[in-house]
Amino acid sequence: MLKSRKIRDVMIGILELPHMPYWFNIKQSITLLVEMSANSKMLPPQVLLVFDELYNLVGIVGVKEILRGLEPGDLTTDKQITEQDQSLPPLPWDTMFDLNKDDEQAHKPVSDIMLPVRYFVDADEPLSKAAYLMAHNNLDVLPVIENKKKLIGIVRIAEVFDVLSNAVLKE
Repeated sequence: MLKSRKIRDVMIGILELPHMPYWFNIKQSITLLVEMSANSKMLPPQVLLVFDELYNLVGIVGVKEILRGLEPGDLTTDKQITEQDQSLPPLPWDTMFDLNKDDEQAHKPVSDIMLPVRYFVDADEPLSKAAYLMAHNNLDVLPVIENKKKLIGIVRIAEVFDVLSNAVLKE
C-alpha cells in the first residue's frame, strides 16, 4: 500500500493555505495564523507561505520562526540555551516576550525570519521521498510542484507520518 501512495494523495492545495508577501511583518503574520486557525475545518495551519512580487514562493514562516523573531535582539541564537548554562548571563524570562516594552520586534519583516525554500517535491513522486527529505532536513512542510515548475500545494509532516505509521502498524 505504501508503495502506491503519492505525494498528491496527502498534499494540501495551494488555495487552502495562508500566504503573504515577504514585506509583511511578524505581527501581520500572527494575525493571519490566528484568523486561519479560527476558520479552519482541518488541522490549524502551522505555517505561512511567503511570496515575492512575482508570486514565486521564497520562504515559509512557522510558529517557531515567529517565536524566534519576537525574542529580544540581543539574545544569542547560535547556541542552545539551557537552565544550567553557566556561560550566559541570567536571561530575563519574565520580560522576554514583552511586546509592549519592545514592539519593534513585532514589526520586523517576515523576510528576516522566514526559512528559505530549498526543497520541492513533485506531486506524483512517492510519499517516501517526502518523508526522507523532511526527516533529513528537519522540515515540517515541503512545497509540492507540478511539471517541475508550478506550485500546487504543500505536504505536511503530520500527514506523511499518518500514512507511514498506518503502513507500519498494518504489517
